[in-house]
Amino acid sequence: MEATSTSVSSFIDGVASPVRRRDAQTLVALMTRITGEQPAMWGPSIVGFGSYHYKYASGREGNAGAAAFSPRKGATTVYLPDGVDTYTEQLSRLGNHTTGAGCLYIKDLAKVDLDVLGGIIAESYRRVTAETPGSGVDPKDDS
Repeated sequence: MEATSTSVSSFIDGVASPVRRRDAQTLVALMTRITGEQPAMWGPSIVGFGSYHYKYASGREGNAGAAAFSPRKGATTVYLPDGVDTYTEQLSRLGNHTTGAGCLYIKDLAKVDLDVLGGIIAESYRRVTAETPGSGVDPKDDS
């Protein structure tokens, strides 16, 4: 996937849920500060900051935002390309969330500790931008 020319602010303005829209605005400010990068749309619904190249053992490879989120209908998804298992201790202090292999699902940022979330995002961003290809979690990998 590659970054697109779609306007991030127009995308966020079009988010139907006021909570998801507010949380998206908060995450844009947080991730811009953490990464030093400006937001860009990656596909139709992912807001990413910076980029990294991944290559999985399966041979699948591509580019993605090094820090990214998507305001989905059920929850805002924060992508952690180095996997959520890396952050077990921090996640125990985060607040109300659920996880997938490489994702945090947060229904309301007001119910999580933004300092803890910022620390997780910063560490993940540093790892994926510093490591060699192949460091990401393959979203198609069910193991």
